[in-house]
Amino acid sequence: MTIGRKGGTRWSLRMPRRRRRLVQLVLGLVGYALSMALMMRAGLGSMPWDVLHQGLALRTGLSIGVVVAVTGVVVLLLWIPLRERPGIGTLANVVVIALAVDGALAVVPVVDGLWARAGLAVTGIVLNAAATAAYIGVGLGAGPRDGLMTGLAARTGRSVRAVRTGIEVTVVLTGWLLGGTFGVVTVAYALGVGPLVQWFLPWFTVRTSR
Repeated sequence: MTIGRKGGTRWSLRMPRRRRRLVQLVLGLVGYALSMALMMRAGLGSMPWDVLHQGLALRTGLSIGVVVAVTGVVVLLLWIPLRERPGIGTLANVVVIALAVDGALAVVPVVDGLWARAGLAVTGIVLNAAATAAYIGVGLGAGPRDGLMTGLAARTGRSVRAVRTGIEVTVVLTGWLLGGTFGVVTVAYALGVGPLVQWFLPWFTVRTSR
């Protein structure tokens, strides 16, 4: 045990934890992108921000991945007056999800039949919650949209719940008007993802100190 306290050994013990955080971050973001594709392919509605992404993609002719990236950058610019600071996880959120979602949409098939579509949607919601807990649990920086929410809450003095509701209602209405898919999955996601993330989070939280 004495050897375990020496500088070199202590450093070696910390390296696997650091690698785990980075690997979990990337896997969480890829899982998040896959969950987006599952919900979109179900055709029963998308999560709030994806209603906007779909609408913008339809109007611009750009891929969902490109729209996700551009939207993420625009949201990050809104962090500046809010004085929010991005981390490596914030930047990875923009890049990894944008790259992975187009690939996921290419391999996830469109399914027929209500039960098959419902199964795809439920799988997407549960996977999204687990993936969200995975990338939040490493503590490497909030996603652009989460940072916007917490930044606005801090600057306005309103509750996080109220700010999140306001943001999501705005993006859903805008996306729907642009042609994005609003449906039962949008509502189910809004009601169910919070409790699911809370349940998954203890499993994925990585301690950063001894």
